[in-house]
Amino acid sequence: MSGAPLAAPRPQGTRLVLFDIDGTLLWSDGAGRRAIHRALVEIFGETGPEDHRFDGKTDPQIVRELMRVVGHEDDAIDDRMEELFTRYVTCLREELQDPTHHAVALPGVMALLDALERRNDVTLGLLTGNLVDGARAKLEAVGIDPGRFLVGAYGTDHELRPELPAIAQRRAREQLGIDVAGVDIVIIGDTPADVECGRPIGARAIGVATGRYSAEELASHGAVAVFENLTDTRSVVRAILDDQ
Repeated sequence: MSGAPLAAPRPQGTRLVLFDIDGTLLWSDGAGRRAIHRALVEIFGETGPEDHRFDGKTDPQIVRELMRVVGHEDDAIDDRMEELFTRYVTCLREELQDPTHHAVALPGVMALLDALERRNDVTLGLLTGNLVDGARAKLEAVGIDPGRFLVGAYGTDHELRPELPAIAQRRAREQLGIDVAGVDIVIIGDTPADVECGRPIGARAIGVATGRYSAEELASHGAVAVFENLTDTRSVVRAILDDQ
């Protein structure tokens, strides 16, 4: 597994917009949780607590937290992490194809991506706790072309979400030739972790209450704008381009 971008570089403008995936772009109907639990049982023999919160965390962080709860030491977790995630991605693709569940793109997402992609002053990217291959699987399952996102940072790259914005910023420079200042990076997500993670580099955050957190909760964590969903394309684009 690598942290390579999901698409070939195609430089665009100067505003880098980084989308979270789960609860922001799409709803996987529990596919990720079911897949991780299946893989954990196969590799570690147990899942940890069934009700453990996943939202806002990276996949490696989730696995570490679950396995620590049931007594596994970090060295043992690290030794099996690669094997676990190879199995996880296979399980995830199977779960996404399960006809008894239905993953969907969230309201307004397609129109917003279309509107942003048409602009010459915006570059689309991802900032997600998913592994690269997991991100691709989820996007493809709901009909979103992973190639629309020219740069990104993933759970594959670092276990801690606050480390990811700087990785995406560096990749924009190294892979796309775009030197984007922190203030020109906008992170869009549905959790307080999404809202807060870009602060070390000066990025702004827009909250969307399509996950498990309310608009009020997201605003209280410092989002510069919050939407109930992404259906008001014009207002979301305005918030992205607003320098205040």
